[in-house]
Amino acid sequence: MTALMPGSDVAKSEGTKGPGMSSVGDGEPVHVRWVMPEGFFELPAEADSIEDLADRIIELAREIMPKGTPDMQYHWAAMCIATYDELIDAGVQYAGFVITEVEGTRCTANVNLSLIDLAEEARFSPVPHTARALRALGQGDVDEILLPCGPAVSWVGTRQALIEAALAPSGHDEPFWTSFINVQVPLSNGTAVVLEMTTPTQEGWDVFSSMFAGIAKSVTLFDAHGSPIDTRGRLLEIGE
Repeated sequence: MTALMPGSDVAKSEGTKGPGMSSVGDGEPVHVRWVMPEGFFELPAEADSIEDLADRIIELAREIMPKGTPDMQYHWAAMCIATYDELIDAGVQYAGFVITEVEGTRCTANVNLSLIDLAEEARFSPVPHTARALRALGQGDVDEILLPCGPAVSWVGTRQALIEAALAPSGHDEPFWTSFINVQVPLSNGTAVVLEMTTPTQEGWDVFSSMFAGIAKSVTLFDAHGSPIDTRGRLLEIGE
């Protein structure tokens, strides 16, 4: 199998379910797990070839659009495949999405999780440093928050995205706006977990933001022995 996104080890921990990934950082592995709500579809992270990837995504398209025409399914699959280079460049290790109806409007949201290296100057005070760096971008609202696993930074705003001409029904590049919530959780080994939810459908914002808050709060960290730790690498008591 060929990894299409950076590979990740799954932490072994009784009673904690959900996807997982591992951060090596300064040689101190931190295993990360979180819980996704029901109804989420996960994009394939491995495939034997680009043809195998296409087959997997077309199969996924048929699952989420069972009443759609083959053209609709193939068009959706092509749009998904076109995002893989961007996901790889961003270091995304998990990518999932949900499609639902909110008050009669069909809405969708994407959730990605990735790992990044902290800047050297951010090692001693990662949360304030990250907050200052995001505020300097002048895009959205930035706050320091506290998750069950430790302190983090939230960033909420909007950004413009682009559907390339080859994939757009009009045959021209089509810009559109997406709303996002980005949460960055600095770890003790010089890396940070980045969770991000994006949605182009504002009607679903309240539902999706509440859902994403639950995902962020579910983030759980473990050391190399499978013991629960906080973001500073300190052991936690069960139930803490």
